[in-house]
Amino acid sequence: RYHNTFRPAPTPEIQARLRQNPRDKEENIEKHVEAYYRNIKELEDFYEDAFYVNADQDPYVVFEFIESCIIKPLPCKK
Repeated sequence: RYHNTFRPAPTPEIQARLRQNPRDKEENIEKHVEAYYRNIKELEDFYEDAFYVNADQDPYVVFEFIESCIIKPLPCKK
C-alpha cells in the first residue's frame, strides 16, 4: 500500500495507476470531522469512566496502559 505523503509510490508509472478511494475525498472527511465534533460532548458525558489512551506509542506500551487502567484504575474525581 502507498500513501501520497508518508509512503509514496516508488515510480511515476506506479503513481499514475493509483486511485483514491472516493470516501477519502476532502469534502467527505470534513463531514466526518464535523459529525465527530457535534457528537463528542455527548459521548464524553455518556462514557464518564472512559480514559484517554495515547495510541501513538509502541503497541506493548499501549496494551500495558490499558491493562493497568482496567486492573488497577486511578481514583477519579467526582
